Amino acid sequence: MTAASSAGRARNRDRALLPNLRRGSPMPWVIAIVIALTVIAAASGLALRNAAMRASADLNGGVTVQIISAAPISRNQQTEAALAVLRRSAGVVEVRRVEQAQLETLLEPWLGTRPGDAIDELPIPALIDLRLSGAATPERVAALRAALARVAPAARVDAQSAWLIPVFRAISTLQWLAGGLIALLATATVAAVVLAARTALVDQREAIAIVHLLGATDAQIARVFQRSAAREAAVGGLIGLIAGIAAILALAEQFSALGSGMGAGAVLGWTDWLAVGAIPLGGVVLALLTARLTVLSALRRMV
Repeated sequence: MTAASSAGRARNRDRALLPNLRRGSPMPWVIAIVIALTVIAAASGLALRNAAMRASADLNGGVTVQIISAAPISRNQQTEAALAVLRRSAGVVEVRRVEQAQLETLLEPWLGTRPGDAIDELPIPALIDLRLSGAATPERVAALRAALARVAPAARVDAQSAWLIPVFRAISTLQWLAGGLIALLATATVAAVVLAARTALVDQREAIAIVHLLGATDAQIARVFQRSAAREAAVGGLIGLIAGIAAILALAEQFSALGSGMGAGAVLGWTDWLAVGAIPLGGVVLALLTARLTVLSALRRMV
């Protein structure tokens, strides 16, 4: 006698205890909705994390220097002096002055200018983009600011990552909200399984009393209910996973149209997809344990 055949006979024996266990329950559809929402929430949280990590890595060593002076001659002189100092500074691996044409292109939507218009007389700050060998810590930024103060008093030095601090805080808040939503959805799953198990117990109350008299144990009866709950959760989980992935792919297509920026970094890696794919399995385990504990607790009160 093999272990597989013994397990099969045990399942058939347990199933024979309550052959008319209620079918056609709405629980698979409830589980499907919950799993779909959980997949979307988890994928969104992971994508936001990846976008924040990519943006942070891209801007980690970046520093921007602005020469804010209304006089064009003084602005250009201070810019050249600042470039000379920055090129000699330790830890600076790249220094580049942003060309006037680029500034004009950036300002076109606000100033209403056209390419080729002369806007040199406008008090537009000169921009210097530089990259450090490591992170742009406050101490390093302060050292650069002190070095430039002697030759370019109109210079303003800022770490590029500092500009996105409000964005990072918003992303962190959204991630916490996604985690809270997942916790609420898990609670909804437990509630749905508890309600379904209690309803089935009420429907099978007389049959349970009879099989108790015939010698069936609480564990045997609980196995019938937990297998039914696991089966329904598996069906609902599969439907929910398919629906959730379809929604994720639709959202990914919309974000891919952005082409660049933080939206382009909001992608899922293979480990993220594994985590998303494991959500239905977690739903099945949660449903199985909930059904077992609910049924055993109810049977103890029935005895």
